[in-house]
Amino acid sequence: MAAVDIDVPVDAESQIHGPEDMERQAEGFKEQGNAFYSKKDYSEAFNYYTKAIDASPKTASYYGNRAATLMMLCRFREALEDSQQAVRLDDCFMKGHLREGKCHLLLGNAMAANRCFQKVLELDPSNREAQQENKTAAMLVEYERMADFGFEKRDFRKVVYCMDRALAVASACHRFKILKAECLALLGRYPEAQSVASDILRMDSTNADALYVRGLCLYYEDCIDKAVQFFVQALRMAPDHEKARLACRNAKALKAKKEEGNQVFKSCNYEAAYQLYTEALTIDPNNIKTNAKLYCNRATAGVKLQKLDKAIEDCTNAIKLDDTYIKAYLRRAQCYMNTEQYEEAVRDYEKVYQTEKTSDHKHLLKTAQLELKKSKRKDYYKVLGVGKNATEDEIKKAYRKRALMHHPDRHSAATPEVQKEEEKKFKEVGEAFTVLSDPKKKIRYDSGHDLEDDCSFDGGDFDANNIFRAFFGGHGGGGGYSFDSSPDNGPGNFFFQFG
Repeated sequence: MAAVDIDVPVDAESQIHGPEDMERQAEGFKEQGNAFYSKKDYSEAFNYYTKAIDASPKTASYYGNRAATLMMLCRFREALEDSQQAVRLDDCFMKGHLREGKCHLLLGNAMAANRCFQKVLELDPSNREAQQENKTAAMLVEYERMADFGFEKRDFRKVVYCMDRALAVASACHRFKILKAECLALLGRYPEAQSVASDILRMDSTNADALYVRGLCLYYEDCIDKAVQFFVQALRMAPDHEKARLACRNAKALKAKKEEGNQVFKSCNYEAAYQLYTEALTIDPNNIKTNAKLYCNRATAGVKLQKLDKAIEDCTNAIKLDDTYIKAYLRRAQCYMNTEQYEEAVRDYEKVYQTEKTSDHKHLLKTAQLELKKSKRKDYYKVLGVGKNATEDEIKKAYRKRALMHHPDRHSAATPEVQKEEEKKFKEVGEAFTVLSDPKKKIRYDSGHDLEDDCSFDGGDFDANNIFRAFFGGHGGGGGYSFDSSPDNGPGNFFFQFG
């Protein structure tokens, strides 16, 4: 503190009483301030310009100089105040008006800046600096207009673009930074949004807008409890903050509805859970992560209710919202397996395994690939019209029914096309029975092995008539049975004649 007045001895300073002496002293402080300013030691320059103002508080240029120093120290609001004081003292002080305009620009007040530059042009119509800064102010107004329009149309990328351009001019404008951060959050770019909000909060911990954006990021990242804390804090700083109030209400409602759905699901009331998840999805379409989870939860309830197609649709919606959501891929893949859409199931399991190479995921992928391979063969169970857990007796009964239904003799009066189709089906029925009635072949078939590799099975040389005769106990070369289509027996009835 003792070193502050090194250029003026204490005894001499105490003898300064007259206005001229005070002005001379102020001028000395100003010169020292100028020297420090030239050396880019802006803190010391600020100190000496302040001394000059204290010595001569009615001199406009001292406020102007201190304003310039404050601008170099990025203390733009204080610089604005000094610039305004300078022009209040001297309305013709062009540098004062220019600095005031620049401060307004840096703080994002384009219209106020325009008025300052217009004043300079009234004093000096050919002032090129004022002309250029006026164009910059007009450009800033246009970026604001475009951003407002973009926000209204929910074109958040356009808003971010406009705010980036605006901040290149108005680098100290918290309003532009907040708008950019809010749109980044709405675009799901949470780390960038949080970074902007945190920078503002470091400078001003009570900034309600920044607190709101910080809460918004947490809310959209499904950290609802923490988000509510920030919204409440923002409302404490600004009780009329409508966006924070709405976000706080949505966050609480979303959490309550989701938890209620989870509770009734655990109680096995799947219909009620499905309805509650549906209601929760209407609360806030912008909450991507929470809505992805809600879609996935509703899909789980849908599976329990046998709404498999709806469950697949819900999982797809969840993945559209969050393409890294492994649980949604797994749930959709299982639905595809249940509906025998094996190619789709394999695709989902491959995605999961590429992301998380666990033994469980590998097993699920292998199982889906096996079912896909099996699905590309003839489905002998479908050919006979039986389930995959059919007993030996059920397989025999099914063969008896299908073999008689498609036997060529039964369709001897049909068109050549129908005869050909029925003969093909008759052969498939015999082929299916040959495999499913043989325990060893059935095991190999069920496990996905290619029966063509089995030397005991040759589908190409297969004779369905031999199987038919062996099953029905016929003798000789095909005359052990006949079909009768007479009116007494009805169309397509049959009887056997053994010779």
